Amino acid sequence: MTCLRVLRHFVKILVIALVMGLVVTMGLAAPAGAQVDQCSPPGVESASALPTNLAAAATGPAADKYTTATVEPLDSIDVNALGLSQPGTLTVGTLSDAPPSICIDSAGQFTGFDNELLRAVADKLGLRINFVGTEFSGLLAQVAARRFDVGSSSITTTDARRRTVGFTNGYDFGYFSLVVPTGSPITGFDQLTAGQRIGVVQGTVQEAYVIDTLKLQPVKFPDYNTVYASLKTGQLDAWVAPSQQAQGTVQPGDPAQIIENTFSLDNFIAWAVANDNPALIDALNSGLDAIIADGTWARLYTDWVPRALPPGWKPGSKAAPEPQLPDFSAIAAQNEESGTPAAPVQPKSTLSQLASAFLDWDLYRQAIPDLFTTGLPNTLILTVAASVIGLILGMALAVAGISRSRWLRWPARVYTDIFRGLPEVVIILLIGLGVGPVVGHLTGNSPYPLGIAALGLMAAAYIGEIFRSGIQSVDPGQLEASRALGFSYPTSMRLVVVPQGVRRVLPALMNQFISLLKASSLVYFLGLVADQRELFQVGRDLNAQTGNLSPLVAAGLFYLALTIPLTHLVNYIDARLRRGRRPDDEDPLVLSTSQEMN
Repeated sequence: MTCLRVLRHFVKILVIALVMGLVVTMGLAAPAGAQVDQCSPPGVESASALPTNLAAAATGPAADKYTTATVEPLDSIDVNALGLSQPGTLTVGTLSDAPPSICIDSAGQFTGFDNELLRAVADKLGLRINFVGTEFSGLLAQVAARRFDVGSSSITTTDARRRTVGFTNGYDFGYFSLVVPTGSPITGFDQLTAGQRIGVVQGTVQEAYVIDTLKLQPVKFPDYNTVYASLKTGQLDAWVAPSQQAQGTVQPGDPAQIIENTFSLDNFIAWAVANDNPALIDALNSGLDAIIADGTWARLYTDWVPRALPPGWKPGSKAAPEPQLPDFSAIAAQNEESGTPAAPVQPKSTLSQLASAFLDWDLYRQAIPDLFTTGLPNTLILTVAASVIGLILGMALAVAGISRSRWLRWPARVYTDIFRGLPEVVIILLIGLGVGPVVGHLTGNSPYPLGIAALGLMAAAYIGEIFRSGIQSVDPGQLEASRALGFSYPTSMRLVVVPQGVRRVLPALMNQFISLLKASSLVYFLGLVADQRELFQVGRDLNAQTGNLSPLVAAGLFYLALTIPLTHLVNYIDARLRRGRRPDDEDPLVLSTSQEMN
């Protein structure tokens, strides 16, 4: 009954907190408006002409030494000899936060210009396709290790990247756009200087451009939404961005503007393939030429990224036909002439900016079903499974750590030092990329077993130290007394010392469980299909679709709904264990004695 009262008490607190949160959200949320789905094809109506504000460095095409002269005939491709991780299926590593090139749409499907092109190529080759989400920083390494057959992420080819992976022929070109806050004195790439905070996404070719070409040190971010949010709030002086992402992200009324573009014809955009799999590269090149010839490339390009091609560039091999595209420059000029002049956008107050960025109630309602059905179950599976591994291995490490044998004590100490000293994401990538290819045939290339193993091994190092401190805090007299009563050393530890030590460290164990719950989001680095995403990634994908931070706040509320009741529950249990039986509870021994006397 006591536990039931406790649970009811916490449920009441949680319900009250959620109701208050909803009331506050509804009261402060920005007026409901049409959300721009950045992960949907904008269509030819959004056509743009060749930028007139091209940097001087963009003029003059360089020699293209990588595009193939021709391709293999499509009917000569043997799909059984492509070295695929799953026969008949193209496993593709991609991103979810860079619309309109690569993203997850409102139906939870990986899409975007790059991925729709790859779908069409797979159809030409008679292959099924399976998209798996990951982070760009680990994508090329995962392709090189054969975790993915193909990397699809608007990857600009460079000589440095070609040392890691191979590339197909180009299917797109890449502008770099310089985005600055409205009213900035910076008017071009040539005005970027040392001491300015220049944002880039880590691992991208824009980072290499700022470092190698401009000789500057940028501020590195994990994704496009984070760097743009920092620019809008005045924490950055400029953002060097891929043109598609910049045009799709900068919305009317935002305190930011695109002021200059640049591009290089010899560094085209292509799909990444392992260097030791030239057969797959040849097959994809053949499929690319085929969809250029039948008009599929032109249709998808017109739907997703309708912008004028730079002089001297075309997709596919050198033998591929020129794609037949609408006159995007004429369409853009016509739209500009016939369009109604935009009314001046009034600057928003700080409170209004915060409300529109974090408290959009429509997006909360849109995010919550996916968070419940997809994010929450996956987060709990990862956390609970890793916790079981961490508890079992942690107890073994704790016992070994206090053992009199140095052959047990030293390995336990080395293990603990390594797994506590390395960052969590490094451990996840080391296990995923190091062990993954070895056990891929056992796990079916699913990231879940590897992710759970990595999280469990990390947790064990911390839990082992927690258990060790708890066990060593027990008075030595407890062990001596049990040995005096005839218990063996293992039995004394199991029945007397360890239970007391565990009881003393319950709060620390719960803190570790909460940390593990939050660390489960890092499993995304190993690659997840859409229905395997955990809470944070579900919120992040909807954030990428809309450019609004409300879905991330919704995901944060789910984390709070899990962690706050657990924290208070363990505090209550710990207090009860320390305090003992409540004064108003009957003593069981006295109660049974009185019953016998009656």
